Amino acid sequence: MSKGSLNVLAVVGSLQRESVTRVVIHNVAGQLKAAGCLVDVLDFEKEPLALYNPDTAHELPGYAELQSRVERADVIVLGTPDYHGSISSPMKNFLDHFWREFAGRLFATIVASHEKGLTVTDQLRTVARQCYAWTLPYGVAFMEDADVKDGKIASEALERRLEMLVRDVRVYGELLGRQRRTDVAGAEPGFMARHRK
Repeated sequence: MSKGSLNVLAVVGSLQRESVTRVVIHNVAGQLKAAGCLVDVLDFEKEPLALYNPDTAHELPGYAELQSRVERADVIVLGTPDYHGSISSPMKNFLDHFWREFAGRLFATIVASHEKGLTVTDQLRTVARQCYAWTLPYGVAFMEDADVKDGKIASEALERRLEMLVRDVRVYGELLGRQRRTDVAGAEPGFMARHRK
């Protein structure tokens, strides 16, 4: 892989052992790797994250390493089940741990939902906006059994939607990542100026 490869953090926001969210995140991660991206999969079923406590979270074992993983990413792909029209608690907990680190990065959203996942997608986009991150102008939503069966993508419609997401993550992730690095290193005014060291 080239030194300039796009760095992607793909987050599995489900603790369920047989999670369809995990299936789709791994599918996207595989496509991104095949396209030459550096992909780091963060799965809370395998890597538990303590509940966010602003008094203690930053000193806990593993926090600094996770923070570095977030900071390395140009793009953060967020996969979550739709729980009662909201994001999962592991996903919310992850998002609570960071905010400065998200600034200027691209978020892409994937929602497992028996509805259309619209409120969950909107919530993820709201978090991104509040943290000065960018989002793709759409999210991918899918249904268990209809779109994912037996641990595999089962519908052509979802396959096409994921191919589009992977393409847009690569294209816009590279553009925004390059501009974020330029803005942090530069001297011009802009929202990333506050993140200069």
